[in-house]
Amino acid sequence: MKRKSLEPWKPTKAQLLAATTKRVPDLVAPNLIVLFAGINPGLYTAAIGRHFGRPGNRFWPALYAGGFTPRLFSPFESDLLLDLNLGITNVVERATARADELTDDELRAGGKRLESKVRRWKPTVTAFVGIGPYRIISDVKDAQVGLQAEPFGGSHAWVLPNPSGLNAHYQPAALGKLFGKLRRWATAEHQRRHKKT
Repeated sequence: MKRKSLEPWKPTKAQLLAATTKRVPDLVAPNLIVLFAGINPGLYTAAIGRHFGRPGNRFWPALYAGGFTPRLFSPFESDLLLDLNLGITNVVERATARADELTDDELRAGGKRLESKVRRWKPTVTAFVGIGPYRIISDVKDAQVGLQAEPFGGSHAWVLPNPSGLNAHYQPAALGKLFGKLRRWATAEHQRRHKKT
């Protein structure tokens, strides 16, 4: 029986182990306000085929707290983001148990692939969800959270903290504020950009 795309489910241990070979499809379209670029899929995310899918990941609550979504979305409702001119992709496609399993070379190669996607889809802002990988990709060792000085693939570049539950440096309220700051800036810039055309 084929599972409905919006029906939540929990992968088995065997499905998690098999997830290393799975990819999570990009959620992209023209005219995006923000294209969120995750580091890479975790095994849980790859198993269910939905971005930021692991329970405890704070991406979806931060999107809601930041005003991007009208209510708290489930990872199984990710397709609804396209109606809000939001998209999601990953820097590296390979699924791992932890992001620190990726090599710097993988991140740099993934950054080049991501840059090609950004040039193709032309989002107003590419938001990197994780500062460490951004520093490797951009070679800006002291990059901080927020708007970056240099564009990325013709798009504005913005860095957000990793919303994983493992990141204790940023609690949910702080993540919500940072996502809200991005939303306000990106929405205004998107409107300004499209007034010119």
